Amino acid sequence: MSYSEPARTAGVGPTVARISAAEHLAFVRTQRSVSFLQTPAWARVKTEWRSESLGWFDGRRLVGAGLVLHRPVPGLKRFTLAYLPEGPVIDWTGEIGAWLDPLAAHLKEHGAFAIRLGPPVCTDTWSAAQVKEGIADPGTRRLTDLPSRYADPVGAGVTSRLRDAGWLPQSPEDGFGAGHPQFKYEIPLAGRTEDDLLRGMNQLWRRNIKKAAKEGVEVTVDEDLKAFHDLYVHTAGRDRFTPRPLRYFETMFAALGAEDPERIRLYLARHRGDLVAATVLVRVGVRAVYSYGASSSEKREVRGSNACQWAMVRDSLAAGCDVYDLRGITPTLDADDPHVGLIQFKVGTGGQAVRYVGEWDLPLRPMVYRAFDHYMKRRGR
Repeated sequence: MSYSEPARTAGVGPTVARISAAEHLAFVRTQRSVSFLQTPAWARVKTEWRSESLGWFDGRRLVGAGLVLHRPVPGLKRFTLAYLPEGPVIDWTGEIGAWLDPLAAHLKEHGAFAIRLGPPVCTDTWSAAQVKEGIADPGTRRLTDLPSRYADPVGAGVTSRLRDAGWLPQSPEDGFGAGHPQFKYEIPLAGRTEDDLLRGMNQLWRRNIKKAAKEGVEVTVDEDLKAFHDLYVHTAGRDRFTPRPLRYFETMFAALGAEDPERIRLYLARHRGDLVAATVLVRVGVRAVYSYGASSSEKREVRGSNACQWAMVRDSLAAGCDVYDLRGITPTLDADDPHVGLIQFKVGTGGQAVRYVGEWDLPLRPMVYRAFDHYMKRRGR
């Protein structure tokens, strides 16, 4: 399932030109769903990159849009890597060259040495039951060892056409890299009730949700970013990752919230006045995304994280969302791999594992691209 399917164009292919943030946002609002990474507000979050909004036109009619983030090359400031995370928002179902060729021409003319994009199109899905069986089977080491429950012909077509046109796949085998994840875990919401969703969860998740309620955990939608950030820094120290500064989250909430007051929400779970968990939810159209999470090392038994997740799922359902996106997983099903705990946590919600087309590069200036690729490999991306 793709995030959006803009109107198809008739006759010759569309043309590409810069558009204003207002035009871009107006187009986003016509779509059922768009990745928040492809909203004009995201440009105001990624302040370290130069950005522009591009539009695809059928005559005077805007039929596609994309947020391009320009990353400069160290020592070669004339050239940039043009990055469209989880985009662009075009019709991926047909001849994609008619969309991507004018994009490449425009970006090369304006100094890009390569394009990196991540088509918001899935290729395969696996049910929660399949994932559980795969983890239990010593002979199954990766999601891709399992037959997919559904193979999307659009995703297969996009993959084939990109490869034939000289695009280079960038998604690493373990699913996590410098860009955005190719494998995600998602809960379909369309046509379901809260009871349906609870029945789809495993016994442990249902028990933890009930336990949080019984223990008196209270989840509120709050604006206390400092409280969230303190807990997030604590989580980073415990789980050994580098936290983003408070200023980043202040910018993110201000930018996304200015675009739509319902775009981004902070959930705080408290137990007898103590903050035990916190999460960030982002929604564009019918897609809700679990973006950040934090939890205390104390009072883990009251299950604040489960309470936050359930609150976000319920609110997403009430808002009419079709999908609750738990974001990235690695495709490992090896019980000895430390990453398998992440997929085990998420698979307990029910839902499905989803593989997307992944990120792809198109070198526009091959010599500069090779130098950039060498530089990134040296610094471990």
